[in-house]
Amino acid sequence: MKKVFFLLLIALLSNWATAQITDYSIFDKKFNFYVANDLGRNGYYDQKPIAELMGTMAEEVGPEFVVATGDIHHFEGVRSVNDPLWMTNYELIYSHPELMIDWFPVLGNHEYRGNTQAVMDYTNVSRRWTMPARYYTKVFEDDGITLRIVWVDTAPMMDKYRNDSTTYPDACKQDLQQQLAWIDSVLTAAKEDWVIVAGHHPIYAETPKDNSERRDMQARLDPILRKHKVDMYVCGHIHNFQHIRKAGSNIDYIVNSSGSLSRKVKPTKGTVFCSPEPGFSIVSADKKELTLRMIDKKGNVLHTVTRTSR
Repeated sequence: MKKVFFLLLIALLSNWATAQITDYSIFDKKFNFYVANDLGRNGYYDQKPIAELMGTMAEEVGPEFVVATGDIHHFEGVRSVNDPLWMTNYELIYSHPELMIDWFPVLGNHEYRGNTQAVMDYTNVSRRWTMPARYYTKVFEDDGITLRIVWVDTAPMMDKYRNDSTTYPDACKQDLQQQLAWIDSVLTAAKEDWVIVAGHHPIYAETPKDNSERRDMQARLDPILRKHKVDMYVCGHIHNFQHIRKAGSNIDYIVNSSGSLSRKVKPTKGTVFCSPEPGFSIVSADKKELTLRMIDKKGNVLHTVTRTSR
C-alpha cells in the first residue's frame, strides 16, 4: 500500500511540476547552457522536433554552449571523420542558427563501438565540435560568475566494457587509474563558484541495464565526487529524466533524457523526480543559484533542480 501511495505521489508531483515557459526573463543575466545526449537516430523518433525546439528556445534562452553527454551516434559509433552519420545524426539535424555554438561532448558506449579517435578528430572538421581529449575540463567566467565543468570518460570505468574487447575495442586500452587521478587533481584545485562533472553513464539510476555498471561507477568515481563536494553529476545513457539524492551526499545526480528515443522509468531509492519523456536540459547559473531545468519535447519544464551558493 505504501509503495502504491509513493508512486501515486510521484506521479502527482510530476504533473504539478510541468509548466510551459512563457516568461523567458528567468534566463536573463544568467550564464545558460544546454545538456543533450543519446541523440543519434538520423532524425527519427523525436530527434528532429526536439532539435528544432532546442533551436527556437535558444533564440530566447541564449545558451553559451551544449554539453553533449555521449551517444551522439547510435548504434556502432562512427568509422571516421567522413562517416555520413556526422551529417544525418548531427550536422543536418542541429542546423538551427542558434545551435551554431560550441558543443562539448564525451564518449558514450555507442561511440566506443566504433572509432573513438574519429570522434575527437572531428574537432578539426567542425567549427562547433570541441573535444580536446577523452576527458578534459574548462572554466567559464561571465559577469563575475565562475563555473567549472569536468568531462569524464565513463566506459573505461566499468569492467563490463573493459572485458569486452570485441565490441568495445578501445575501452580496455584506457588507463583508468590515470584518469581517476586526473579527476581528483582537477577537483582538488577547483575554486569556482560551481562545479559540474559530466559523463555518459549514471552513478545512480533506475534502469534495467546491468547493475555492474552502477556498482563500478559508485566504487570508482563517486568517492572522488563526494570527497570534493561537487554540485552536480550530469549524465545520459538511460533515455529518461531522473534526479536522485543519496544519503551522505550533497550532490545532485542528474540523468538527462534522450534527445530522440526515450524509455520508461519508475522511482528508486533516492528518487526526487523521474519522467519517461524525451527532451534536454537547460542549466543556468549566477552567483547565488545553479539551476537545471528538465525540458520535454513540447517545451514544458518537467522538473527544476536548484542549488544555492555555499
